[in-house]
Amino acid sequence: MTTKASVRIIPARRRARTDSAVAPKPAKVAQLRSVCSTCNLRELCLPCCGLTRSEIDVANRAVFSRTVVRRSETLYRAGDRFTALYAVRNGFFKSTARLDDGRDQVIGFYMTGEVLGMDGIGPDRHTCNAIALEDSGVCAIPFASLQGLAHEIPSLQRHLHKVMSCEIVHEHGVMLLLGSMNAEERLAAFLLNLSKRFAARGYSPSEFNLRLTREEIGSYLGLKLETVSRIFSQFHHEGLIGVQQKFVRILDNTGLERVIGREQD
Repeated sequence: MTTKASVRIIPARRRARTDSAVAPKPAKVAQLRSVCSTCNLRELCLPCCGLTRSEIDVANRAVFSRTVVRRSETLYRAGDRFTALYAVRNGFFKSTARLDDGRDQVIGFYMTGEVLGMDGIGPDRHTCNAIALEDSGVCAIPFASLQGLAHEIPSLQRHLHKVMSCEIVHEHGVMLLLGSMNAEERLAAFLLNLSKRFAARGYSPSEFNLRLTREEIGSYLGLKLETVSRIFSQFHHEGLIGVQQKFVRILDNTGLERVIGREQD
């Protein structure tokens, strides 16, 4: 029996205390559908290169919703019911969590070609907020449908495990970054990580625009805004990077590696 799966994005619930000047708006659902075999990001969700013809036919039974999320809008908020994973088709997102003192901490960021929403798999509720840093598009992948496909396509199950393993490794890397590195090492590691992720998606590893503000970078790295700005200027004067507002050019990759003590041969 052929079934089509779609997902309803739950709009962010209104909070009792809301600052309209800074509070992100909920995303609106676009009336678009996407079939995996025609999606240019299909390798994110399905290991299509290794699928048999019958497995591709099975995968194509699922039709996923595509959603447009405008800048500063939320895709989901902490406490929202978990229904789907989201493959970023274009744009950039940050994830934030509310601290005990009421401040929002940046705990992650996602670019084109990456998957977000895995924080909700265990508790069935999202534990953080996902906010667009620019006009972005995602493909909403209903998790129930994904699990059903995984039972019929063994390679998809392995692929899901790989994706979740990469997320765990990333979390461990962030813990190491915050727990054992000084300010210069943290920013150098951050820039090298961005470079690697851009390169993995076919973009330039040495020239890119920072979607995060200096303040957001500081929140993610556990540094003050003044410290982030100072180190950017320091790296610029040392010839490690070139900076023009949000545009960054990595001039000395080995030099950045040397800053964090892992220069490569």
